[in-house]
Amino acid sequence: MSSPYLDVFRSSRIAAVLVLGFSSGLPLALTGSTLQAWLTVSGIDIQTIAWFSWIGLPYALKFFWSPLMDRFVPPVFGRRRGWMLLTQAALIAGIAAMAVSPPGAALWILGCAALWVAFASASQDVVIDAYRTDVLGAQERGAGAAVGVLGYRIAMLASGALALILSDQIGWQATYFSMAALMLIGVATAWLAPEPEAPAGVPRTLGDAVAKPLADLFSRPGAFSLLLLVLLYKFGDALAGTLTTAFLIRGVGFTPTDVGVVNKGLGLAALLFGALAGGVLLARMSLYRALFLFGVLQAISNLSFAWLAWAGKSYPLLVFAVGFENLASGMGTAAFVAFAMALCNHSFSATQYALLSAIASLGRILFGPLAGGMVEALGWDGFFVLTFFAALPGLALVWFMRANIGDVERMTTPVSS
Repeated sequence: MSSPYLDVFRSSRIAAVLVLGFSSGLPLALTGSTLQAWLTVSGIDIQTIAWFSWIGLPYALKFFWSPLMDRFVPPVFGRRRGWMLLTQAALIAGIAAMAVSPPGAALWILGCAALWVAFASASQDVVIDAYRTDVLGAQERGAGAAVGVLGYRIAMLASGALALILSDQIGWQATYFSMAALMLIGVATAWLAPEPEAPAGVPRTLGDAVAKPLADLFSRPGAFSLLLLVLLYKFGDALAGTLTTAFLIRGVGFTPTDVGVVNKGLGLAALLFGALAGGVLLARMSLYRALFLFGVLQAISNLSFAWLAWAGKSYPLLVFAVGFENLASGMGTAAFVAFAMALCNHSFSATQYALLSAIASLGRILFGPLAGGMVEALGWDGFFVLTFFAALPGLALVWFMRANIGDVERMTTPVSS
C-alpha cells in the first residue's frame, strides 16, 4: 500500500542515512561496554577499568574540532563524504589496532587505540549528523531522524550483544577484527551516497568556521529560548534513564535476566518502533505539534516507573513501564533530532549540530551524578515523579516558543557569505 507519509521512507537519501546511522553507532560499545567486558574477563583491576571510562570524553568535546569539518574540504568526494571516508578509515585502523593489543600484554597500547577510536568515532558522528542535516529536505527530517536512530541501535546490538557472543566463540581478537570489517558497510555507503549540494556561505577561514555558526544561531528570533529548549526538551527523559536499570534490579527486585529480556529486548523494540512511528507522524504534522505531543508522552511515561515503584514487583507493570517509556522516548528523539536539524544552517551544520548535541547532553552530565542522592532523599517513587516535573519546563518552552518553532521549520538555511 502506498501512502504519501510512508513514501518518504523509500528515498535513496533515507536509505543512506539508515546505513550511516549503523556506521555511527558501531564503534560506541567497542570503547565502552564491550571493552569493559574484555578488560574484566582479562583480570584487569576494577580501578583501572573505571579509568577507561574517560575514553568516551571525545564524544562530549567533539564540537571543539567540528569547525574544521565545515571549513576544510578533503581533496576527493566532497565536504561531507570526504570527511566520512577519512574518519571511517581511521576507525578501521583503530579497531584493528585494538584487536592486536590484548589487555594483559599491551594495556597502554589498547587504551591509546581505544582513545583513537573514540576520537575518530566522535568525528564521524559530527560529519554524519551534518550530512543528514544537509541532504534531507524538510519533509524528510522526521523519517531521517527515525531511520538514523534505527541504524544506530542495530549497530549497538552488533558491537554490544553480538560482540560478546562472538568473543566466547572466536576470541576477542577475531571479534574486534570482525567489527572493523563491519565498518566497510559505512565506507561503501559514503562512497556511493550523493554529496549534498554545497551552500553559498561555506566558511572561507577557520575563524569564520568558529564565529559564523555562533553568530548565525544567536541571530535567530528567540535564540536563547530556542537553545534553552534544546537543553531542556529531553532532560526529564534522560534523568529518569540514568538509574532505570538499578531501579529495576535493586529498587523492585527483578533479576538481571528479567531486566535483560524486558528492558534490553522489549525496550529496544519499543524504542525503534517509537522512532519510526514518530518519523511517520512528523511527515503529517507540524514540528511544534510533534515536539509538544511527543514531549507530553515522554513526561507521562516516567510516571509509569513511579507506578511500578508504588506497586512493587509486577511483571505486567514491568512490561508496560518499559514498553511505554521506550516508545515515548523513541518518538521524542525523532522529534528532537528533526528540530535540531531544522535549527542548523547548511553552511556550517557540522559545527552547529555538534554544539546543539553538546547542549542537549549538558543537563544529563551535570545532574546525572546527583540522581543517586535524589533517590536517597525521595525514594524511587518520588524520584520518578520528580523526573516528570523535570520534563515540564521543556514542554512549557515548546508551548511558548511555538511561533519561533514554526519560523525555524519554514526558514531556508543556506546563507550567503
